[in-house]
Amino acid sequence: MVTYTVVIPAAGRGKRMGAEANKLMLSLRGKPIITWTLQAFDTDPWCERIVLAIRSEERSWFEAMTAHMKTPITYVTGGEERQQSVYAGLKVVSTDTIVMIHDGARPFVKREHLHQVAKAARKGGAILAVPVKDTVKQVEHQNIERTVPRENLWLAQTPQAFPINAILDAHERAAEQHVMGTDDASLFEWLGESVQVVLGDYHNIKMTTPEDLLFGEAILAKEELQ
Repeated sequence: MVTYTVVIPAAGRGKRMGAEANKLMLSLRGKPIITWTLQAFDTDPWCERIVLAIRSEERSWFEAMTAHMKTPITYVTGGEERQQSVYAGLKVVSTDTIVMIHDGARPFVKREHLHQVAKAARKGGAILAVPVKDTVKQVEHQNIERTVPRENLWLAQTPQAFPINAILDAHERAAEQHVMGTDDASLFEWLGESVQVVLGDYHNIKMTTPEDLLFGEAILAKEELQ
């Protein structure tokens, strides 16, 4: 068993979803998206603590939604950007553990993948990812410049896992130098650290646009039939 703490940034506004409020409050099969996400960790015996980075005005809503959960939950105030929210969460994590960072809008992560990433993070950074399936075109002003070989291209997912001291150092240095990464692994790479890829699942989608809600409903319907 490799125990871990998970940091979940949940202070976003969901502009691409077209939602007036936090998109994590939107419903999938009668439950908010964030509830589906949190239950993956709440039911995992390897998960020791959940850290939720939220907007302060939404805390009462989150507390009501998580009141039934058994895993200890720590709340921190998130920032305007995802990276700021993650940094706020990392600062309250114990200094002798593996930390996972997971998108609040990825409700379909599987326990087996959580464990694989946790094990890999004992040696450094590790992320879930899947190979690119489609042909990739590099485009400039609506014209194709070249076709990019996809054999070595992967789509990054979360969770992304690291030894806490190493990823906290990466975030601290990025904050000092005003560096914004595309994800947490990119900050690790920026410092010259290696990150291992763990094969994930194409069902581990991020709820980003209204169409993703339809995909999410389909995934849940399929799981009910299994």
